[in-house]
Amino acid sequence: MPESLRSALIQALPYGRRYARALTGSQSEGDLLVAESLRTLTTSRPSDDLPSLCRLYQAISRHFASQPENDGPEHGLSIVQRQLLLLTTLEEVSLEVAAKIVGLSDKDAAKDLETAHSYLKTGIQTSVLIIEDEPIIAMDIEDLVLQCGHKVIGIAHTQADAIRLARETRPGLILADINLGAGGDGIRAVAEITKSHAAPVIYVTAYPERLLTGETSEPSFVITKPFEPLTLAVATYQAVSNWALAHSTGPVT
Repeated sequence: MPESLRSALIQALPYGRRYARALTGSQSEGDLLVAESLRTLTTSRPSDDLPSLCRLYQAISRHFASQPENDGPEHGLSIVQRQLLLLTTLEEVSLEVAAKIVGLSDKDAAKDLETAHSYLKTGIQTSVLIIEDEPIIAMDIEDLVLQCGHKVIGIAHTQADAIRLARETRPGLILADINLGAGGDGIRAVAEITKSHAAPVIYVTAYPERLLTGETSEPSFVITKPFEPLTLAVATYQAVSNWALAHSTGPVT
C-alpha cells in the first residue's frame, strides 16, 4: 500500500469507527466492520475519485449492506436510508458525495433522504435522561430532545445526580456529556448506571477522536459539540432503534 494512502486511512479511522458503530449499534461489531473494510481498501484499486475518508465510508457501507442479516428494512427505514442519514448528519458529508458512497444517483439519494427525514418525525420515541453540567446547554439539549418526539425524564448536572436519577426514572436512552467539570465524569456515571440498568447511550463531546481509538471499551454512539438538531434526531433514532432490534424477541416493524 502506498505510504500516502496508509497515512490518509489512519487519519480517517476515528470517523470510520464512528460511522460503523452508529450503523451497527455496537463498538465491537462496528470496529470489526471497519477492519474488514480496510482489508478491502488495501487490496483493491480505487474506482472513483473519492477522498480516502469517503472511500472508507463506502467500503463500510458496502460490507454492512452485504451481510445477510441486513437485507431488509429496520423500523421502517432501509439500510441505504439509514446510511444516508448518518453520512449527511453525523459525518457531515454532502448529499452528492453520500450518493456516490452508497451507489445511488443524486436524484434517488435525495428522494431516499427526504423519505428518511419524514420518517424521523414518526419514529420510535422513548424517555431520555440528559447528563450535562452546563444549565444553558442542558436546556438547549432538552428542547432538541423534545423536538425529536422524546420525553425528558430528568436532567443531571453531576455524576452523583445522574446515578440517582437513572435509578429513580429508568430511562430508555441516556444522553451524556463527557466532561461534567467539578461535578464528575459522564463516562463514569454511565458505567455505574449500566451496572443495574441497561439502556442505549449517546455521548456528546467536543473531542470525538478521544473516544474512537478502538483501543479500549468505548461508546457506540458519539456526536460532536456543537451539533445541529437533525444530528441529534438521527443519533437518537439510530440508538433507540438499534437497541430495540437487538433486544426484540419477535419480528421488528
